[in-house]
Amino acid sequence: VAGAVVAVEAIFNRDTRAPLSDAERSYLNSAFKYTGAGLAVTAIAARSMFTRGFTFRIMSANPWVVLGVSLVGSIGTMMGTYYTAPENTFQKHAFWLAFNACQAATLSPMFFFAPAILGRAALYTVGMVGSLSYIGATATNDRYLYMGGPLLAGVTVVALSSLAPMILPMGLRALAISEAISLYGGLAVFGGFVLFDTQKILKHARLAEAGVMKRDPINESISLELDMINIFVRLVQILAGQQRRK
Repeated sequence: VAGAVVAVEAIFNRDTRAPLSDAERSYLNSAFKYTGAGLAVTAIAARSMFTRGFTFRIMSANPWVVLGVSLVGSIGTMMGTYYTAPENTFQKHAFWLAFNACQAATLSPMFFFAPAILGRAALYTVGMVGSLSYIGATATNDRYLYMGGPLLAGVTVVALSSLAPMILPMGLRALAISEAISLYGGLAVFGGFVLFDTQKILKHARLAEAGVMKRDPINESISLELDMINIFVRLVQILAGQQRRK
């Protein structure tokens, strides 16, 4: 984490901002607390599904059905969380827990990988996200918010490269290129999203302090959680590929 902070700070943050205000610090801390809690719920639920045999039933089902159900469930619960007012505490947290349960069902097959690989990937994910979020928090206001459009375009390319082998007949070379775009391109894109989302949270904190919008750290945490999950999954795949080659 320290090495990444020093290196990226020197490259990207030549001009830093003043220390965070109390409102910004409180809002950012609340968002990261919900992010950590959501990831803990997801990990515990995924492990429970794996040990109870639910994962085996998922993997033996039609992959297109599983993909469709997981997308509908994840997007539906995420939209439910987003569009529930923060004052409606019970419904807000119920949708948030349901969203994490959907993520757990999707990620439970990850436990087929060796625990050492999962542990290393988790450590690298925390290091990468921790360093990038620090960079985003110390950069001048709104410095990385311009990245929203390019990052969405990058996500589209990464998603298409991930789905291409399922739809199109491809040779070995094309498959290798597609996999590289999905893995390493995805790492770059979701690393950029960590910068973008951290600065977005700080901007929303200032708007909430001014009374322009409501304070809603649960909504902010979902973006960070998805960033971390996507980074973690790609790091697991990269580490597993390295182990196979050895």
